[in-house]
Amino acid sequence: MIPPAKVNKVLMSAVVLMELTASAQDNSQRKLYEGLFRDYRRDNSLIVPNEDDWLLASKVLYWLAQGRRKVSKGKLPRLAPGVSQRLALDALIATSARRWNAAVVTENWNDFAVIRRFCNVKVLKASEFFK
Repeated sequence: MIPPAKVNKVLMSAVVLMELTASAQDNSQRKLYEGLFRDYRRDNSLIVPNEDDWLLASKVLYWLAQGRRKVSKGKLPRLAPGVSQRLALDALIATSARRWNAAVVTENWNDFAVIRRFCNVKVLKASEFFK
């Protein structure tokens, strides 16, 4: 439960709902996430990345790659399987939340801490937020 004092309005990222829907355990869970998508869209509280969010996310990913290249003396080290995709989705979440002036509530602190260096978005640890 979200403490009422901490929330003006709960927004939801379409990217997060995509991740949840894709990893649903069964059809009933998938339908639940699709219902949430429709509810948030109807309430105008669904954050959907727009063209500018995609462009900024691509810049963030470029700057992150350049940082890895610099640390590795010009060679771009390979990321572990799935890391590149996860970072791309997290960059989209961050850039679209920034446009809405919304905070990202997550336990995925490390990725968002790195992304925040290039995208000024507020990030809160879920374990702290939901206390």
